[in-house]
Amino acid sequence: MTGLKARLVQWGDKYLPGQGKLKILAALLGVYLVVILVLAFYWSRTPAVFDVTERASAYATVDSDQLPVGVTTTGALIGVVETLLEKPGGFLYNDLLPPGVWLDNVPSWEYGVLIQSRDLARGLREVLSRSQSQSTEDPDLSMAEPRLNFDADSWVLPASESQYREALDYLHSYLRRLEDTDDSDAQFYARADNLRYWLDTVDSRLGSLSQRLSASVGQRRLNTDLAGDASARQSTIAPREVEVRTPWTQIDNVFFEARGTAWALIHFLRAAEVDFADVLEKKNAQVSLQQIIRELEGTQQTIWSPMILNGSGMGLLANHSLVMASYISRANAAIIDLRELLSRG
Repeated sequence: MTGLKARLVQWGDKYLPGQGKLKILAALLGVYLVVILVLAFYWSRTPAVFDVTERASAYATVDSDQLPVGVTTTGALIGVVETLLEKPGGFLYNDLLPPGVWLDNVPSWEYGVLIQSRDLARGLREVLSRSQSQSTEDPDLSMAEPRLNFDADSWVLPASESQYREALDYLHSYLRRLEDTDDSDAQFYARADNLRYWLDTVDSRLGSLSQRLSASVGQRRLNTDLAGDASARQSTIAPREVEVRTPWTQIDNVFFEARGTAWALIHFLRAAEVDFADVLEKKNAQVSLQQIIRELEGTQQTIWSPMILNGSGMGLLANHSLVMASYISRANAAIIDLRELLSRG
């Protein structure tokens, strides 16, 4: 080994003078940077929305017009998580090497998708697959849900991706059992109260995102934490008026988290439109759900600016966060109305 190294050094000294070595190293470094930049650009493109019925049909063994109730929702969850793992660059949130470690917009998008996937998986495990609170949990969903909740920052031992792929295996197993007419253990209960349960979580998530997006320009807000209940108390005293502002370094991250959240919700709500069709028709609520989806679709428009702008509310420059907050807020308000509609007899 030592002899080989010595011969290489002699060859380099003979054929590559000092200046030539530097030029080759500079050329190699330039090629490396170009490749990294091209990959970074390619990996920064977020996936397009897919057809949930077609995706569920691809996972199932029956025709698309014969899908049992619940298969479309489960297929949408599987499709969203698979896209999260198999899109260009794969799952970037836990990357430690370039170019993934240099990107923050796509990892923020991934986090929004992941949060919605976790919420739906919890809804499937806790209510959608159970007839009542005293019934037993589905064995596949009880294994899938905690794996989707595994730390997204883990790079190895185990990697986050390995846990999410195990969750997909359990979700596929649940879907196969759902479509098996000889297996009555796997169920999906498309009831109005179950849909309201999941929408309540969605409502809370969107409300928080809307506030964080709106805080891009900074706001002074009155403290309304205890409003509506004169006897209410809280752990520590809070000021009557607070200033809320999203740090400028986090503005684009919050924007893309909201974009990822909306992307995942478009699929889940379209699946709910299929599986809860009878419930929605009975409540005459199909158009309400469709309006929510339409508001969320507005968040997926092409971003023509090379960066997320943070102009003042009425200033010369655009404020992309406030535009996103507008779509999210309208979708959130429509979800609140839909939940109230579903609660009526």
